[in-house]
Amino acid sequence: MRRPLDLRHVVSPGLRDLIELANTHDFDRVQQQVYDLRGCTSPVNLHGFTITADPATKEVVRSYRSEDEPSGRLLTTCGNRRASRCPSCSRVYAADTYHLIKAGLSGGKNVAETVRDHPRAFVTLTAPSFGPVHNRPTTSAGKSRPCACGDTHAEDASELGTPLNPATYDYTGAVLWNAHAGQLWARFTTYLRRALAEHLGMTQKALNAALRVSFAKVAEYQKRGLVHFHAVIRFDGPDGHTTAPPAWATFDALHIAVGLAVKRARLTIESDFIGERVIAWGGQYKVDPITALGDGELTDARVAEYTDTKVAGYIAKYATKNAEGAGTVDRTLICRPCQGRGYVRGTAPLAVGCTNCHGTGQAEPIKALPIQQHVRQMIRTAWALGHLPEFAELKLWKWAHMLGFRGHFSTKSRAYSTTLGALRDVRRAWRLAQAEAARARAGLPTPDETTTLFTASSWTYLASGYRPGEELLAAQVRSDIAHAERIKSEGEPWL
Repeated sequence: MRRPLDLRHVVSPGLRDLIELANTHDFDRVQQQVYDLRGCTSPVNLHGFTITADPATKEVVRSYRSEDEPSGRLLTTCGNRRASRCPSCSRVYAADTYHLIKAGLSGGKNVAETVRDHPRAFVTLTAPSFGPVHNRPTTSAGKSRPCACGDTHAEDASELGTPLNPATYDYTGAVLWNAHAGQLWARFTTYLRRALAEHLGMTQKALNAALRVSFAKVAEYQKRGLVHFHAVIRFDGPDGHTTAPPAWATFDALHIAVGLAVKRARLTIESDFIGERVIAWGGQYKVDPITALGDGELTDARVAEYTDTKVAGYIAKYATKNAEGAGTVDRTLICRPCQGRGYVRGTAPLAVGCTNCHGTGQAEPIKALPIQQHVRQMIRTAWALGHLPEFAELKLWKWAHMLGFRGHFSTKSRAYSTTLGALRDVRRAWRLAQAEAARARAGLPTPDETTTLFTASSWTYLASGYRPGEELLAAQVRSDIAHAERIKSEGEPWL
């Protein structure tokens, strides 16, 4: 019988736990589990089993129990799309988004390759002005000019995007615009079809019978804390990407229709507190054609040529970001026990003040957040508006850390291309095929392809995160991945 280890002399909890793991019956499996996560920062811990059997012969083909793991649990990736939370999982999400967007531009993933000949545009829609802000204006030749404050700001100046006069800045309008940006986009897509039919001199029914408008879009935060949208808009035939659009469905027609839809799409909000507000797009928008093929990276919205690869890479990059580009925090600010209300309901008929947040409803005081004053004021405004009865359904206190924006960061129309779920299914099938190949190499029986198998499983969530020793292994995995990527991009270092 193995004597228990005396690790009292080991000061580091991580190192102490790593030594304990190294003395388990299968440390190689511990390392393999962590390595398979590819550096995930907060893996999900599961307990349960999966059994796959042949219902005809009752033979168990595959079985797995988390109890058989050295640590007694299964670790799986968190799957978080946000780069600020999990760089590893966000890279997978970005890669899937890239292939989704690119398939809708140049074919593949069950999308016809002829789609690259359809009219496509890269469209940028922005928010209106809610007050002058510090910026970096340029001349027609691209030369920097002084800001309205008189200074010429550096590219990384902290004051960029902040109001010249915070006292007169329309924070209420800015937050409400973010809160309704998703609805405004939906209305834009409706008015786009109407404007296209008007421009072409035909009814909407006739247009819908001959043409389908497909799109994919992503939201990006500007430094002033307002979202703007980048979208790929494509013309298809009536049956989608498999059919060519009519000859009259040109890029020029799309350009004109976008301009008309931007001007006409609007929402009207009525409130006893703020009166009537109109939510509309800003006057600055861009419609650029996407060339058929190309490569490279899209880094500046003023580049002359947009290719399928550049656009797909650009959208994929912003699909993994939240509002951190605007300088806000990447976590909700509502107190969990009281759900932001400031009180909890116990057995007594009267509500009791929440002792966790002392009645504020905030998980951490807004005034203590390490952020700029401009962002802090937008968060305060969202929090205050969210507690007004007329804006209760917006739940702005829940989305205050997002400066009021409640929509999905990336969306697409149904017929644009494949789906993220389909891409994940392909990856899952590939991994299963790899596992079956490994079983065959090991001499284990593999089921016939014509056999219908039955799978039963039961899983329970335990926690999220690593043990201290596993965190050290994960840190090494991240370092190895970063080193491999650096060598891939820069080449082997000179000795």
